[in-house]
Amino acid sequence: MMIGIDSLAPTAHVVGAGPLLSEETVMLTIDGSAGEGGGQILRTSLALSLATRTPVRITGIRKGRQRPGLMRQHLTAVRACAKIGSATVSGDEIGSREIVFTPGEVTPGDYTFSIGTAGSTTLVLQAVLPALLCTTDRSTITLVGGTDNPMAPPFDFLARAYLPLLGRMGPGVTAEIESRGFYPAGGGRFRVVVEPCAALGRLDLLERGAVLQQSVVATVANLPGAIARRELDAANEVLGWDPACLRIEMLRGAPGPGNVVSIVIESEHVTEVVTGFGEKGRAAEIVGRDAAREALAYLESGVPVGEHLADQLLLPMALAGGGSFRTTAPSSHTTTHLRLLEQILGVRSAVEPLPGGAWSITLSR
Repeated sequence: MMIGIDSLAPTAHVVGAGPLLSEETVMLTIDGSAGEGGGQILRTSLALSLATRTPVRITGIRKGRQRPGLMRQHLTAVRACAKIGSATVSGDEIGSREIVFTPGEVTPGDYTFSIGTAGSTTLVLQAVLPALLCTTDRSTITLVGGTDNPMAPPFDFLARAYLPLLGRMGPGVTAEIESRGFYPAGGGRFRVVVEPCAALGRLDLLERGAVLQQSVVATVANLPGAIARRELDAANEVLGWDPACLRIEMLRGAPGPGNVVSIVIESEHVTEVVTGFGEKGRAAEIVGRDAAREALAYLESGVPVGEHLADQLLLPMALAGGGSFRTTAPSSHTTTHLRLLEQILGVRSAVEPLPGGAWSITLSR
């Protein structure tokens, strides 16, 4: 990954962290096409720019994607970050492959951000949330768009797996959903409340502990309930759980049709959420069975942190100055994220295989 430093005018005070800071304000040039090369590099770069008050130039945004450059959800994230951070931005338009983002002071408050499509609201939150975790006052963020997208963390994962772990690091962060938004209609809405802390604390998540509760919920919006029943039956052919763990949720009046299966495994030290998405042409049995196989693989791995949660934990751990967890084999998302955090914040990472197929990831300054 290419990352460069362009000196700007000298300043008497620099807010930030890591070896890239000096007596001058610096601008980081980040290659958005490196590694996994998706929108994650954009979102993480924006989040760290706000958190460290460091200007960034991001080039090659989503260069390798079928439709490169900023899509609607990426543009919403850029403008949302600019709003909370009083930033100046150039290149913020649909299709743009380069932006320059110069942050000001992050201001807590009440914000609403609407994507205008079924683009992922949780990914927009991913960009703005880190900077609000350690401000001086409470913030609320209302997001409108897609809440349950196949290529993004769904709302249930956010609320039940990720945000509770942030709470262990100091801030209080809760999320409440008002309506679900599925592709292609969107129209979902949820609200996040952030009670900040002075500084993020270290999180070490090495053991899962005993499983306390588990459930499978098949949600259908403006679709027959029989679809949900078929998904639950197929899922439980794999899992073999007590039928009391299975539940159908029928949504009426949603902006459009949609279907999602959420498998929740609540353990002593962590909660994992595995999701399967229904789509046209994909049998309900396949949706339920595939999600169940992923959940079973997580249970059999013995690790506390699943593949997607591993990726989400890296940024707050890096801002806290360190942390560790045991997980499955790191994904390309995770390795790209680690390289970016190392180069911007100067954190060191140790990624090591363990006996039995597990992996250990440790961040430190």
